[in-house]
Amino acid sequence: MIIDNNPKEIEAMKAFHRGDRKEGLRLQEEFASEFREEFKDKDHCPCKKACRYHGNCKECVAIHRAHQEHVPNCMRPLINKKVKILSELTEHTIANEIEPPKEVLRKE
Repeated sequence: MIIDNNPKEIEAMKAFHRGDRKEGLRLQEEFASEFREEFKDKDHCPCKKACRYHGNCKECVAIHRAHQEHVPNCMRPLINKKVKILSELTEHTIANEIEPPKEVLRKE
């Protein structure tokens, strides 16, 4: 099952945007149901960080909401995609001002 850019969820959002809440909710529940079934016994977390909360989204998100310093690693690609679009306004010159932190990643 594809989670990121899932076609069913994309269609659900299109339904919401055109005002068809009933269809949006139906599609969203289909996605959630498929997700629950597919990942009830396997890892769904794309995070590579060595972290005891790996795969425990509820606690992970609560921790990040609590400390307010950064977002969960699994959300970085989504946010970076949006930031990259904004960065185009300055020919990505912000990249010259950023040094990424050294991170400890978990073993595959």
